[in-house]
Amino acid sequence: MGELMTLASVFPHPIIQGPMAGGNNTPAQVAAVSNAGALGSLACSLLSPETIREQTAQIRALTERPFCLNFFVQQTPNPSPEEVAQAKEWLKPVWSELGWSELPTPAKWCEDFSAQFETLVALRPAVASFTFGILSVEQIDRLHEAGIFVIGTITHVDEALAWESRGADAVIASGIESGGHRGTFIGAQENAQLKTFELLPQVVAAVNIPVIAAGGIMDGADIKRALRAGAQAVQMGTAFLVNDESGIHPAYKQRLLTAGDHPTRLTRTFSGRYARGLENRFMQTLAANERQLPLYPIQNALTSLIRSEAAKRDETELMSLWCGVGVARARPMAAAKLVETLLTEISAT
Repeated sequence: MGELMTLASVFPHPIIQGPMAGGNNTPAQVAAVSNAGALGSLACSLLSPETIREQTAQIRALTERPFCLNFFVQQTPNPSPEEVAQAKEWLKPVWSELGWSELPTPAKWCEDFSAQFETLVALRPAVASFTFGILSVEQIDRLHEAGIFVIGTITHVDEALAWESRGADAVIASGIESGGHRGTFIGAQENAQLKTFELLPQVVAAVNIPVIAAGGIMDGADIKRALRAGAQAVQMGTAFLVNDESGIHPAYKQRLLTAGDHPTRLTRTFSGRYARGLENRFMQTLAANERQLPLYPIQNALTSLIRSEAAKRDETELMSLWCGVGVARARPMAAAKLVETLLTEISAT
Protein backbone atom coordinates (compact mmCIF):
# COMPACT_ATOMS: atom_id res chain seq x y z
CA MET A 1 0.00 0.00 0.00
CA GLY A 2 2.95 2.32 0.58
CA GLU A 3 3.46 2.78 -3.17
CA LEU A 4 0.02 4.35 -3.70
CA MET A 5 0.49 7.92 -4.89
CA THR A 6 -3.17 8.88 -5.00
CA LEU A 7 -6.03 8.90 -2.55
CA ALA A 8 -8.65 8.43 -5.28
CA SER A 9 -8.66 4.66 -4.85
CA VAL A 10 -9.52 5.09 -1.15
CA PHE A 11 -12.30 7.69 -1.47
CA PRO A 12 -13.48 9.39 -4.67
CA HIS A 13 -13.87 13.00 -3.55
CA PRO A 14 -10.90 14.94 -2.09
CA ILE A 15 -12.58 15.75 1.23
CA ILE A 16 -11.93 14.24 4.66
CA GLN A 17 -14.24 15.10 7.54
CA GLY A 18 -11.88 15.93 10.38
CA PRO A 19 -12.02 13.75 13.51
CA MET A 20 -13.40 15.57 16.56
CA ALA A 21 -12.74 13.92 19.91
CA GLY A 22 -14.90 13.98 23.00
CA GLY A 23 -18.03 12.58 21.38
CA ASN A 24 -18.26 15.38 18.84
CA ASN A 25 -18.21 12.82 16.02
CA THR A 26 -21.07 10.36 15.75
CA PRO A 27 -21.24 7.13 13.74
CA ALA A 28 -24.19 8.67 11.85
CA GLN A 29 -22.05 11.63 10.78
CA VAL A 30 -19.09 9.48 9.74
CA ALA A 31 -21.33 7.19 7.68
CA ALA A 32 -23.19 10.09 6.07
CA VAL A 33 -19.93 11.69 4.93
CA SER A 34 -18.60 8.42 3.52
CA ASN A 35 -21.90 7.65 1.80
CA ALA A 36 -21.63 11.05 0.11
CA GLY A 37 -18.29 10.03 -1.39
CA ALA A 38 -15.96 11.87 0.99
CA LEU A 39 -14.11 10.20 3.88
CA GLY A 40 -15.78 10.16 7.29
CA SER A 41 -13.49 10.02 10.33
CA LEU A 42 -14.22 8.77 13.84
CA ALA A 43 -12.11 10.25 16.65
CA CYS A 44 -11.11 7.23 18.77
CA SER A 45 -8.49 8.86 20.99
CA LEU A 46 -10.74 9.17 24.07
CA LEU A 47 -12.62 5.91 23.49
CA SER A 48 -12.06 2.53 25.13
CA PRO A 49 -11.38 -0.45 22.85
CA GLU A 50 -14.90 -1.72 23.56
CA THR A 51 -16.46 1.61 22.55
CA ILE A 52 -14.29 1.77 19.42
CA ARG A 53 -15.59 -1.66 18.41
CA GLU A 54 -19.19 -0.65 19.13
CA GLN A 55 -19.04 2.60 17.19
CA THR A 56 -17.20 1.00 14.28
CA ALA A 57 -19.97 -1.61 14.08
CA GLN A 58 -22.54 1.21 14.05
CA ILE A 59 -20.72 2.91 11.16
CA ARG A 60 -20.53 -0.34 9.21
CA ALA A 61 -24.25 -0.87 9.70
CA LEU A 62 -24.82 2.49 7.99
CA THR A 63 -22.26 2.41 5.16
CA GLU A 64 -20.23 0.05 3.03
CA ARG A 65 -17.90 2.89 2.01
CA PRO A 66 -14.39 3.42 3.43
CA PHE A 67 -14.00 5.44 6.62
CA CYS A 68 -11.15 6.48 8.89
CA LEU A 69 -10.39 5.78 12.55
CA ASN A 70 -8.21 8.47 14.20
CA PHE A 71 -5.93 8.10 17.24
CA PHE A 72 -3.57 10.04 19.50
CA VAL A 73 -0.12 8.41 19.65
CA GLN A 74 0.71 8.70 23.36
CA GLN A 75 2.14 7.08 26.45
CA THR A 76 0.17 6.70 29.68
CA PRO A 77 1.72 9.10 32.23
CA ASN A 78 2.50 8.49 35.89
CA PRO A 79 2.50 11.94 37.53
CA SER A 80 3.66 12.42 41.09
CA PRO A 81 1.11 13.32 43.79
CA GLU A 82 2.82 16.69 44.10
CA GLU A 83 2.38 17.45 40.40
CA VAL A 84 -1.29 16.54 40.53
CA ALA A 85 -1.84 18.61 43.68
CA GLN A 86 -0.20 21.66 42.09
CA ALA A 87 -2.29 21.28 38.94
CA LYS A 88 -5.47 21.12 41.01
CA GLU A 89 -4.41 24.27 42.85
CA TRP A 90 -3.87 26.15 39.58
CA LEU A 91 -7.36 25.01 38.51
CA LYS A 92 -9.00 26.08 41.78
CA PRO A 93 -10.35 29.42 40.47
CA VAL A 94 -12.31 27.41 37.89
CA TRP A 95 -13.58 24.43 39.88
CA SER A 96 -14.45 26.57 42.88
CA GLU A 97 -16.67 28.62 40.55
CA LEU A 98 -18.74 25.44 40.17
CA GLY A 99 -19.24 25.34 43.92
CA TRP A 100 -16.93 22.38 44.44
CA SER A 101 -14.86 22.01 47.60
CA GLU A 102 -12.22 19.97 45.75
CA LEU A 103 -11.34 18.67 42.31
CA PRO A 104 -11.56 14.86 42.13
CA THR A 105 -8.64 12.88 40.74
CA PRO A 106 -9.63 11.13 37.49
CA ALA A 107 -9.95 7.35 37.50
CA LYS A 108 -7.37 7.22 34.66
CA TRP A 109 -5.31 9.73 32.74
CA CYS A 110 -5.97 8.40 29.25
CA GLU A 111 -6.83 5.33 27.25
CA ASP A 112 -4.07 2.78 26.67
CA PHE A 113 -2.83 3.43 23.13
CA SER A 114 -1.33 -0.05 22.77
CA ALA A 115 -4.75 -1.58 23.48
CA GLN A 116 -6.39 0.85 21.06
CA PHE A 117 -3.81 -0.06 18.41
CA GLU A 118 -4.54 -3.78 18.72
CA THR A 119 -8.24 -3.00 18.37
CA LEU A 120 -7.52 -0.96 15.23
CA VAL A 121 -5.57 -3.81 13.63
CA ALA A 122 -8.39 -6.22 14.38
CA LEU A 123 -11.11 -3.89 13.01
CA ARG A 124 -9.31 -3.27 9.70
CA PRO A 125 -10.88 0.03 8.61
CA ALA A 126 -9.86 1.30 5.19
CA VAL A 127 -7.95 4.24 6.70
CA ALA A 128 -6.32 5.15 10.02
CA SER A 129 -4.90 8.56 10.91
CA PHE A 130 -2.67 9.57 13.80
CA THR A 131 -1.64 12.71 15.64
CA PHE A 132 0.45 13.80 18.69
CA GLY A 133 3.23 11.39 17.74
CA ILE A 134 4.56 8.94 15.17
CA LEU A 135 4.23 5.19 14.75
CA SER A 136 7.17 2.83 14.47
CA VAL A 137 8.02 1.13 11.18
CA GLU A 138 6.80 -2.12 12.71
CA GLN A 139 3.43 -0.62 13.64
CA ILE A 140 2.93 0.83 10.15
CA ASP A 141 3.88 -2.53 8.64
CA ARG A 142 1.23 -4.23 10.78
CA LEU A 143 -1.40 -1.78 9.60
CA HIS A 144 -0.41 -2.33 5.98
CA GLU A 145 -0.63 -6.10 6.48
CA ALA A 146 -4.20 -5.48 7.69
CA GLY A 147 -4.93 -3.51 4.51
CA ILE A 148 -5.10 -0.13 6.27
CA PHE A 149 -4.07 3.12 4.57
CA VAL A 150 -1.91 5.07 7.08
CA ILE A 151 -2.00 8.87 7.44
CA GLY A 152 0.16 10.90 9.84
CA THR A 153 -0.54 14.45 11.01
CA ILE A 154 2.29 16.98 10.74
CA THR A 155 2.89 20.67 11.39
CA HIS A 156 6.26 21.13 9.65
CA VAL A 157 8.44 19.49 7.01
CA ASP A 158 10.68 17.46 9.35
CA GLU A 159 7.61 15.65 10.68
CA ALA A 160 6.39 14.91 7.14
CA LEU A 161 9.78 13.43 6.25
CA ALA A 162 9.71 11.32 9.41
CA TRP A 163 6.31 9.82 8.57
CA GLU A 164 7.37 9.20 4.97
CA SER A 165 10.59 7.48 6.04
CA ARG A 166 8.62 5.08 8.23
CA GLY A 167 6.24 4.08 5.46
CA ALA A 168 3.14 6.25 5.89
CA ASP A 169 0.86 6.45 2.84
CA ALA A 170 0.03 10.18 3.24
CA VAL A 171 0.37 13.10 5.63
CA ILE A 172 -2.02 15.80 6.79
CA ALA A 173 -0.31 19.20 6.73
CA SER A 174 -2.03 21.02 9.58
CA GLY A 175 -1.68 24.79 9.48
CA ILE A 176 -1.83 27.06 12.51
CA GLU A 177 -5.43 27.97 11.62
CA SER A 178 -6.66 24.45 12.46
CA GLY A 179 -9.18 23.99 15.25
CA GLY A 180 -8.51 21.62 18.12
CA HIS A 181 -5.14 20.18 19.04
CA ARG A 182 -1.86 20.79 17.29
CA GLY A 183 -0.17 17.63 16.08
CA THR A 184 3.44 18.73 16.63
CA PHE A 185 5.76 15.92 17.74
CA ILE A 186 9.22 17.17 16.71
CA GLY A 187 10.39 20.33 18.45
CA ALA A 188 8.38 22.80 20.51
CA GLN A 189 4.70 23.19 19.72
CA GLU A 190 5.12 26.96 19.94
CA ASN A 191 7.51 26.87 16.97
CA ALA A 192 5.03 25.25 14.58
CA GLN A 193 3.48 28.51 13.39
CA LEU A 194 3.10 28.10 9.64
CA LYS A 195 -0.25 28.89 8.07
CA THR A 196 -1.85 26.25 5.89
CA PHE A 197 -0.84 27.80 2.58
CA GLU A 198 2.70 28.42 3.83
CA LEU A 199 3.09 24.87 5.10
CA LEU A 200 1.41 23.07 2.21
CA PRO A 201 3.83 23.94 -0.64
CA GLN A 202 6.84 23.19 1.59
CA VAL A 203 5.54 19.72 2.41
CA VAL A 204 4.46 18.97 -1.17
CA ALA A 205 7.99 19.83 -2.34
CA ALA A 206 9.64 17.72 0.37
CA VAL A 207 7.81 14.37 0.21
CA ASN A 208 6.76 11.89 -2.45
CA ILE A 209 3.56 10.74 -0.74
CA PRO A 210 0.15 12.44 -0.95
CA VAL A 211 -0.33 15.57 1.15
CA ILE A 212 -3.69 16.50 2.67
CA ALA A 213 -4.22 20.17 3.57
CA ALA A 214 -5.92 21.18 6.83
CA GLY A 215 -6.58 24.48 8.57
CA GLY A 216 -9.03 27.24 7.69
CA ILE A 217 -10.54 25.33 4.76
CA MET A 218 -14.28 26.03 4.79
CA ASP A 219 -15.67 25.98 1.24
CA GLY A 220 -15.12 24.80 -2.31
CA ALA A 221 -12.96 27.79 -3.21
CA ASP A 222 -10.59 26.93 -0.34
CA ILE A 223 -10.48 23.31 -1.51
CA LYS A 224 -9.66 24.33 -5.09
CA ARG A 225 -6.87 26.57 -3.82
CA ALA A 226 -5.40 23.68 -1.81
CA LEU A 227 -5.59 21.29 -4.76
CA ARG A 228 -3.91 23.84 -7.01
CA ALA A 229 -1.14 24.16 -4.40
CA GLY A 230 -0.42 20.44 -4.63
CA ALA A 231 -2.70 18.86 -2.03
CA GLN A 232 -4.44 15.65 -3.11
CA ALA A 233 -7.24 16.21 -0.58
CA VAL A 234 -8.27 18.44 2.30
CA GLN A 235 -9.32 17.67 5.87
CA MET A 236 -12.09 19.90 7.26
CA GLY A 237 -13.03 19.82 10.93
CA THR A 238 -14.72 23.11 11.79
CA ALA A 239 -16.91 22.98 8.68
CA PHE A 240 -18.38 19.67 9.88
CA LEU A 241 -18.73 20.63 13.56
CA VAL A 242 -22.12 22.27 12.98
CA ASN A 243 -23.59 19.40 10.94
CA ASP A 244 -27.01 18.12 11.92
CA GLU A 245 -25.36 14.80 12.87
CA SER A 246 -22.56 16.37 14.91
CA GLY A 247 -22.50 15.30 18.55
CA ILE A 248 -21.38 18.61 20.03
CA HIS A 249 -23.30 20.16 22.91
CA PRO A 250 -26.18 22.39 21.69
CA ALA A 251 -24.79 25.42 23.54
CA TYR A 252 -21.36 24.79 22.00
CA LYS A 253 -22.93 24.58 18.53
CA GLN A 254 -24.81 27.82 19.12
CA ARG A 255 -21.56 29.56 20.13
CA LEU A 256 -19.99 28.42 16.85
CA LEU A 257 -22.96 29.53 14.76
CA THR A 258 -22.92 32.98 16.37
CA ALA A 259 -19.11 33.32 16.62
CA GLY A 260 -18.85 36.20 14.16
CA ASP A 261 -15.52 37.90 14.77
CA HIS A 262 -15.13 36.46 18.29
CA PRO A 263 -11.44 35.49 18.55
CA THR A 264 -10.06 31.98 18.50
CA ARG A 265 -6.69 31.27 20.00
CA LEU A 266 -4.30 28.50 20.90
CA THR A 267 -4.28 27.48 24.56
CA ARG A 268 -2.73 24.85 26.85
CA THR A 269 -5.21 25.56 29.64
CA PHE A 270 -7.70 22.79 28.85
CA SER A 271 -5.46 19.89 27.95
CA GLY A 272 -1.78 20.66 28.46
CA ARG A 273 -1.24 20.65 24.67
CA TYR A 274 -1.82 23.65 22.45
CA ALA A 275 -5.26 23.59 20.86
CA ARG A 276 -7.38 26.24 19.13
CA GLY A 277 -10.87 27.25 20.18
CA LEU A 278 -13.10 30.22 20.92
CA GLU A 279 -11.60 32.36 23.66
CA ASN A 280 -13.59 32.19 26.90
CA ARG A 281 -13.32 32.76 30.64
CA PHE A 282 -11.65 29.42 31.31
CA MET A 283 -8.71 30.36 29.06
CA GLN A 284 -8.50 33.84 30.55
CA THR A 285 -8.61 32.63 34.16
CA LEU A 286 -5.71 30.20 33.70
CA ALA A 287 -3.64 32.32 31.30
CA ALA A 288 -1.11 33.40 33.96
CA ASN A 289 -0.06 29.79 34.67
CA GLU A 290 -0.56 28.43 31.16
CA ARG A 291 3.05 27.50 30.45
CA GLN A 292 3.43 25.70 33.80
CA LEU A 293 0.40 23.43 33.51
CA PRO A 294 0.97 19.65 33.19
CA LEU A 295 1.40 18.09 29.79
CA TYR A 296 -1.36 16.25 27.96
CA PRO A 297 -3.08 13.99 29.03
CA ILE A 298 -2.78 14.94 32.72
CA GLN A 299 -4.26 18.42 32.37
CA ASN A 300 -6.86 17.11 29.93
CA ALA A 301 -8.08 14.48 32.38
CA LEU A 302 -8.25 16.96 35.27
CA THR A 303 -10.20 19.55 33.31
CA SER A 304 -12.53 17.01 31.70
CA LEU A 305 -14.36 16.76 35.01
CA ILE A 306 -14.86 20.52 35.03
CA ARG A 307 -15.92 20.64 31.40
CA SER A 308 -18.43 17.82 31.85
CA GLU A 309 -20.08 19.67 34.72
CA ALA A 310 -20.04 22.93 32.74
CA ALA A 311 -21.79 21.15 29.86
CA LYS A 312 -24.53 19.93 32.20
CA ARG A 313 -25.08 23.57 33.20
CA ASP A 314 -24.87 24.94 29.61
CA GLU A 315 -21.96 27.08 30.83
CA THR A 316 -19.94 27.60 27.66
CA GLU A 317 -17.44 29.90 29.38
CA LEU A 318 -16.02 26.83 31.15
CA MET A 319 -16.18 24.44 28.15
CA SER A 320 -13.54 23.82 25.49
CA LEU A 321 -15.06 25.35 22.36
CA TRP A 322 -12.66 23.88 19.83
CA CYS A 323 -12.82 25.37 16.34
CA GLY A 324 -10.59 26.85 13.67
CA VAL A 325 -10.15 30.42 12.51
CA GLY A 326 -12.78 29.96 9.79
CA VAL A 327 -15.61 29.27 12.24
CA ALA A 328 -17.63 32.31 11.14
CA ARG A 329 -18.03 30.62 7.74
CA ALA A 330 -19.37 27.32 9.14
CA ARG A 331 -22.73 26.36 7.62
CA PRO A 332 -25.36 24.36 9.52
CA MET A 333 -26.73 21.53 7.39
CA ALA A 334 -26.73 17.76 7.12
CA ALA A 335 -23.32 16.18 6.55
CA ALA A 336 -24.23 14.78 3.13
CA LYS A 337 -25.62 18.15 2.08
CA LEU A 338 -22.37 19.84 3.07
CA VAL A 339 -20.35 17.38 0.97
CA GLU A 340 -22.73 17.96 -1.95
CA THR A 341 -22.44 21.73 -1.52
CA LEU A 342 -18.64 21.58 -1.40
CA LEU A 343 -18.49 19.46 -4.55
CA THR A 344 -20.77 21.93 -6.36
CA GLU A 345 -18.52 24.80 -5.27
CA ILE A 346 -15.40 22.93 -6.45
CA SER A 347 -17.00 22.41 -9.87
CA ALA A 348 -18.11 26.01 -10.21
CA THR A 349 -16.11 27.99 -12.74
